[in-house]
Amino acid sequence: MIPSRPRPARALLALAALLALALGACSEQTGTGSVAAPAEGGGGRAAAPAPTSTPAGTTLRVETVAGGFANPWDVAFVGGDRMLVTQRDGVLSLVTGPGPGARVSPVAADLADVYGRGEGGLMGIAAAPDVATSGSFVTCHAHQEDGRPVDVRVVSWRLSPDGLRADRVRDPLVGGLPLNPSGRHSGCRPTYDAEGMLLVGTGDTARATIPQDRGSLGGKVLRVDPATGGPAPGNPFAASGSAAERLVLTYGHRNVQGVTVQPGTGRAWSSEHGPDVDDEVNVITPGGNYGWDPARGGESPGGYDEDVPMTDLDRYPDAVTAAWSSGDDTEAISGSTFLEGPAWGDMAGLLAVSAQKAEKVFLMRPGSGGDADRIVGVMVPPELDGDFGRLRGARLGPDGALYLTSDNGSDDVLLRVTRA
Repeated sequence: MIPSRPRPARALLALAALLALALGACSEQTGTGSVAAPAEGGGGRAAAPAPTSTPAGTTLRVETVAGGFANPWDVAFVGGDRMLVTQRDGVLSLVTGPGPGARVSPVAADLADVYGRGEGGLMGIAAAPDVATSGSFVTCHAHQEDGRPVDVRVVSWRLSPDGLRADRVRDPLVGGLPLNPSGRHSGCRPTYDAEGMLLVGTGDTARATIPQDRGSLGGKVLRVDPATGGPAPGNPFAASGSAAERLVLTYGHRNVQGVTVQPGTGRAWSSEHGPDVDDEVNVITPGGNYGWDPARGGESPGGYDEDVPMTDLDRYPDAVTAAWSSGDDTEAISGSTFLEGPAWGDMAGLLAVSAQKAEKVFLMRPGSGGDADRIVGVMVPPELDGDFGRLRGARLGPDGALYLTSDNGSDDVLLRVTRA
């Protein structure tokens, strides 16, 4: 555990007031919500605000699009009002209709090799930019052979025109991502970047040496050419003799749960599970080391020491510090996406981050100028605070709405969120 640092009272009040002003445009609330001052930096802690209260007033409309899911992990939009939903135990569903009463249909797809255990199974999904005409999409899943866990892999698919069948095109597109037999820390979230390359956030499988080992695909954000499965042009370790390292965009992560691209900047952001402290939101800096090292630089390679800082600046002074950290709270943040489009008004540009243990959605405001790599304010809308249990997937739909999946294990739901 990392001890909290004392915060001077006058500095706390001044910064809280400043951040409250920064968040003033985040809602139409009639009451006043409060925002905590940034925690002090150092010791691997991010200098970023932590949410401490729920703003008053109703600003969002939350509708249940469909229910009856079991551990739905992610959502991909495949043209028109159709979307694909992955479920952990190896079920792929087509949802037709953006609002309540949408039709849910099974998609015929060969998913017999999915290893659904713990945090592993059929996980993230991402539709290619031209999916409406090509039918192309990718999934991440934990793969088994004869009941034996083998790896986590990214597979590319082609969806039939009616959306009721999917066939594997490249199996795997990327293979060899490590897998823990328990399923622990499996990742795995794919997203297309502004250049059409595939970003994949992965987990370290709770193995001590993996996060800092650039020859392993675990505990990383990968950047992959979706046409070949090879390294995307411009990757930071493109000259490496290791085929795995050539795919690496960033390393030193624990368990990346969300990857999203910021509109207008093209910059990728990730959301990541900490141990029992310091869940993180990070700006992805190509080649960056994010400082997670439960092997303590090789001092405890056999053990998985979770008392180390999420960003160990003592061991890695150049490590990239988080844009936001949960501090001493365990939120178990998961999917993330930016709100975009005129319907959001002055809420456009906020980063929506779902949380599993906390059972809420955080709306985070990135800074600008010198603070562009920081979160400068956080709010929790009351409509998405505890009413739906654990929340995992978070994606922005082509209709501009925010889509979320609950992850409670039975009768889970797909939610559509708009500004009221």
